Order: sequence, then C-alpha cells, then structure tokens
Amino acid sequence: MAGKARYAAGKPCWVDLGTGDLAGAEEFYHGLFGWEFEPRGRTHSTALLRAQPVAGLGPAREAGWVTHMAVDDLDETVKQVVHAGGRLLAGPDQVFDEGREQGWGALLADPAGATFGAWEERDFPGAAMHHVPGTFCWHELAVRDAEAVAGFYRQVFGWQGRVSGDYTEFDLRRPRETVTGMVEMTDAWPAEIPPHWMVYFAVADCLAAADRVEDLGGVIEIPPFALPSGRATVAADPQGAVFSLIELTS
Repeated sequence: MAGKARYAAGKPCWVDLGTGDLAGAEEFYHGLFGWEFEPRGRTHSTALLRAQPVAGLGPAREAGWVTHMAVDDLDETVKQVVHAGGRLLAGPDQVFDEGREQGWGALLADPAGATFGAWEERDFPGAAMHHVPGTFCWHELAVRDAEAVAGFYRQVFGWQGRVSGDYTEFDLRRPRETVTGMVEMTDAWPAEIPPHWMVYFAVADCLAAADRVEDLGGVIEIPPFALPSGRATVAADPQGAVFSLIELTS
C-alpha cells in the first residue's frame, strides 16, 4: 500500500524503535532496508523509504520495537486501557513537526505487560506504506494467557478473535479486516521471554535478508523457517531490538 495511508481505529498505523545508539541503529537499518533518515531534533529521526515515512527512531533505556494502534479518541482509549486492567506508561503527548500538530500519542501496556502505543492523528496518520519490502506487514502478540488478554483487546479496540490451536487472529469489526495476531506462549518458550508485540517487516528474500542482518552486526535469533504466509526469521539489531522478517508469498 503506497501513498498517504489513513488508518481505521484499532489498526496498527506506525512502528518506532527505542534505541541507545541512534547513529548505530540508522546505519544498521539503512543497510538492511535501504532506509534514509530525517532528523527530528537531536535525539529522534524518521525512517524514510522512497522518501515516505515508514518508522520512527528515538532514545530508550532498553532497545525494542513498538507497534502503535490508530485511535479516534486517545483520552478515551487510555481510560479503556486502565479500566480493562492495562497501564499508561507515558503520555498522552502532543507531537509537533515544524510547528504543525502531527497528533497525540501514548505508550501503554496490556494486563500481561506487553507494550504498545496508541496514536490519535491530526496531520500525520502513520506509515505512508506497508506490506512492501522494507516496511511493516504484520504485528503479533505473544502472551502466556491468551484468553484473558484477548478480552482486554476486545474491550479496548473492539477486536474479534478467531482461534485456531494456540494462535488467534484479530479482526476489526468495521471495516471487516484482519489486523493482528496472537500466539500463546507454551512451556516450550523460554521462561525469560516476556509478553511482547513482535513487528514483522516484509523482505523480498528472507534468506538473503538474514545473511545481511549478520553482515551488519545483528543476530539471527531463530533461523529462517516456513510459515503459511511465507518464509520468516527472527532477528535482533546490534543494540538488541528484536524483530521479524518475512518473505510474503502473496
């Protein structure tokens, strides 16, 4: 999807990276995805693909990617999150760029502790493209009590879950669209892995991209494996932020 996207409430609209080394992260993701970067003050930047915004980068004590959901009313969303057992971690904050109001954002956590963002747009709706190589294409929640957490997201975003084994796909009600997934972490998952949202980035060739991750100083956490939607791998950048790459078959 190219051009200036507008996102329905409850749909992932943006991703940003928290990092302790902005210059190092920019070098890594430029080599991996071909991103260019536009500074946002001294500590933040916007990743551009074909001159269009696709992700944000900024400082954080612990490196990691965050998925942000579009909302119509951020204040009401924060109230719903807290009422449903989640937490407000930061914000709401008003975001400006060159004097123009971009929107309002907040950082939140679900009852399991998985972190996500909410974004109420003004002039900036979110990523200008997705589902093309070098952009996000899927967002997956991993938790140990899937049933309980599904109720939280149903209450906050109105997501309707479709369960198959240990996997759930979440749909928006209006428009009817599958927007995220959730996997239940069984005892086979290492105990030290916390509940989290995983960002998947599309690539043209998963095997080549995995090699490039390592050439650039990153780590392949899980070697390439087959999924119904395409070959995928789990990687970490040199600062430790974990993400997935997937070569979509359609």
